[in-house]
Amino acid sequence: MEKLKSRKFWICVAAALASLGTSVAGIASSNELITTAGLVCTVLSTAIYAFCEAWVDASSASATTTSKVTTTTTVTQKEVQK
Repeated sequence: MEKLKSRKFWICVAAALASLGTSVAGIASSNELITTAGLVCTVLSTAIYAFCEAWVDASSASATTTSKVTTTTTVTQKEVQK
C-alpha cells in the first residue's frame, strides 16, 4: 500500500503508459520505428524504477546498519644507550 503513495511509482506508471501509447500509435500507423521506440522506453522506465528502488533500499539498509570498530595499539620504546 505504501508504493501507491510513492511519487517514483506514479512517475514510472505514467512513463510506462505513455510509452505503451507510443507503441500503439506506431502499430496503428504501421511505423516500426515508433513502435520500437515505445517498447524500448517502456522497458527503460521499468528498469530505471527498479534501479531507483534498489538504490533507496540499499541506502536505507546501510544507514540502519551499525558496526563497532575496536583498535589496539601497542607502543614499544627502545632502550637508548648513553
